[in-house]
Amino acid sequence: MELKHILESILFSAQNPLSPKELRDVLAGAAENSEDAFIKGLKKTSFEAITAALEELAREHEQAARTYRLACVAGSWQFVSQPEFAPWIKALVGHRSRPPRLSQPALETLSVIAYRQPCTRAEVEQVRGVAVDGVMQTLLERNLVEAVGRAEVIGRPVTYGTTRGFLEYFGIKSLEDLPAADELRRIVVQKPEALLTVDPGLATAPAEQLTMADAPPEGSITEPASAEPVEAAVETPAPAAAAEAETEPKPRNRLKRRKSEETSEAPAEAQPAAPEPTPENS
Repeated sequence: MELKHILESILFSAQNPLSPKELRDVLAGAAENSEDAFIKGLKKTSFEAITAALEELAREHEQAARTYRLACVAGSWQFVSQPEFAPWIKALVGHRSRPPRLSQPALETLSVIAYRQPCTRAEVEQVRGVAVDGVMQTLLERNLVEAVGRAEVIGRPVTYGTTRGFLEYFGIKSLEDLPAADELRRIVVQKPEALLTVDPGLATAPAEQLTMADAPPEGSITEPASAEPVEAAVETPAPAAAAEAETEPKPRNRLKRRKSEETSEAPAEAQPAAPEPTPENS
């Protein structure tokens, strides 16, 4: 009896997908309840041997072109029917209602997280160029992404990654089975640096570390970045000249002023002196 046939019988009877660890637990449980040496010998079967037997069994079913196949989804193995037989199976078991399909923005956001995980919401927004608050909430509610940690930057934002439900939704074994997306991985995302302060409006480095490399040399004249058109300048008298012009007398009054100045400067005429008293008049 080969190991692959034993695993096939277990998966055929299982109601849910089983991982290699769960299959090994089944083998160990059978060994404890049996006295057969062969069954006891399978108790310590390695994970590598179980995986190799399952892969060989999957190839045999694929080559036999049966109506079902052995598939590994999210690390667990199960038998699934071929897609071309879906109409008859739906008529038998009915159509199971599934959540609504993801929108285009949700698929784009999910693809960024799947290829760049773990990543923050800000990094996803840098790649997409739009806000993803509502889309992220939808993906979290659908159990397609989850918080996996925090980034080592200012504020320690939450980082997100895909879940097991993501693998089950797309029917893939692991993230390595995702289609190649080298172009998406080559997009440069600028992560925030460890700033010295988080207060808005303050410098992010001490003043002594700031350089004046971009400052113009002393004595140089710098022109404004955008010069507005200058209107034609109107000549106006200087303040001193205007004041002098206001105080200067008019030509009509200049002669009167000159005569008054000459009159004030001329010496006063001598007045006749009083006669001295004489003996005759005394």
